[in-house]
Amino acid sequence: MTTPNPVSLSEFTRKAMIQSVARIHEFWYRVTGGIIGSSWMGRNMLLLTTTGRKSGRERTTPLLYIKDGDNLVVIASYGGSDRDPDWWLNLKANPEAHVQAGRRKLTVRAEKAGAEEKRRLWPLVVQTYAAYDDYRRRTRRDIPVVILRPADGPTES
Repeated sequence: MTTPNPVSLSEFTRKAMIQSVARIHEFWYRVTGGIIGSSWMGRNMLLLTTTGRKSGRERTTPLLYIKDGDNLVVIASYGGSDRDPDWWLNLKANPEAHVQAGRRKLTVRAEKAGAEEKRRLWPLVVQTYAAYDDYRRRTRRDIPVVILRPADGPTES
């Protein structure tokens, strides 16, 4: 019998904890129509539902966001990890997704911000959540700024 590598076990435990907290967050967000969960320490939170690139099943992730006109902006930081979050990998495979922001539900099309747009948006997201700059320093990868553009209006109000 082999013993799991402590680093792997630690990463496994970290991911399991994040997923558990996300499921609880999603549950209360949906049950209360965003009354609970649409804000975290004064910051806006949304639920992003993507299609799993391997499973084809819906996957929902609570994320901080900022508004940019009609668009919503999220950051694929994964806490400064050197790998992309699964939700971003799912969006790269299928950019259409669903969002719940408070009571508002809409279909969106995701795209990675270009260099110029990222330069404009990055200070705004850091102003909202300063830890993004820490995450950027912690990782070797370029953290994507993801723009969620409304596809064809709300799916529900």
